[in-house]
Formats: sequence, structure tokens, C-alpha cells
Amino acid sequence: MRHQIASHCLHYPDDVRDRLPLLRQCLDEAPDQGLAGLLEHLERTPPVDAARHYVDVFDTKADRCLHLTWYTDGDTRRRGASLAAVKEEYRRHGFRLTDGELPDYLPVLLEFAALTGEPGRRLLARFRPALVLLHRNLIPLGTPYAPAVAAVLAGVPVSDQARPVAADAPVERVGLEPVLLGYPSRRPFPE
Repeated sequence: MRHQIASHCLHYPDDVRDRLPLLRQCLDEAPDQGLAGLLEHLERTPPVDAARHYVDVFDTKADRCLHLTWYTDGDTRRRGASLAAVKEEYRRHGFRLTDGELPDYLPVLLEFAALTGEPGRRLLARFRPALVLLHRNLIPLGTPYAPAVAAVLAGVPVSDQARPVAADAPVERVGLEPVLLGYPSRRPFPE
């Protein structure tokens, strides 16, 4: 149940506001301090402030994003293959993305884990190092999202199949340098 509650709580606040009473009821049945703190934050914070806080935490710095392949692949062509692999894992287990979200979005991964059990936990385990880095980057902010990510981590097993992460996400610069022709151009230079 932890993964399902966390999945909802880590979505953009406007998307979850109507479900807060149900999430509170679920959390009462399966208590978790990290998720309880985030749920309290979402319940007591005005919608505009909750949205602003979410954007400040997750959408302003790449090292705090909820797209986990960013930590393993960064802005490289390899990330596309990683996204396709996650999507294929979903397809194999009958899980379909419906809202246009990328498959590596943490709330989607958590929903998959909640619905499929062991296959979802294995997939989350592959991204455990990314979750650890995300959690580490949230702690200095003092945000209620940090204990919630810690609660998620508590339910993610360690795996020898985990994808390694770097302190800085990889960046690919292929094709960004100017091309110098080895021969003279036929176009005249502007005067």
C-alpha cells in the first residue's frame, strides 16, 4: 500500500487534492511517518502554495527531478533506450501509460509496483541508486517530500541489477560543435 499512497502523493498537488481524504484513510490503515508528513503538508497548504513548493522542489533543478532515467542516463541518446526498456517492462505486465507521462516518472513506477508486486519492486530496485541520490538532494531543502522519498526507499530492495548514477547527470555534446569544412566554401562571404 505504501507504493500506491506514495504514487499519488508525489504527483503534482492539484492532481491529488481531491483524493486526500481517501489517502488519509489508507494511511491510517498502513501508517508511515514519511508519507504522513507529506500528506499533512498537502492537506494544510493552500493549493497555490503547494503547487509552488512542488515546482520549486522538482521542476527547477535537474538533480531533483522525478524522472529516474535522468540520474542514470542524463541528456544522452542512451536515455531513449532506457525509457523504451521501462515501457517494454510495463507492456509485458499489461500496464499501460494513459496520461502521456514518461515511463520513468517516479509516481508511475510506484503505481506499477503497487499493481504488479514483485515485477514492480524489481524495476524500482534497478533505480534504487537514483532514488538514493534524489533523496540526498531533497534533504537540504527541508521539504516534506524528502521523508516521503525515504519511505519509498524503505520499500525498495537492493539489487545487483541497479543502474549506476553519477553525481552529475551525463550530457552528450555530439553534434553541438561547429563543423569546419576541410575545403573552401563556394559561398561568398558577406561584406
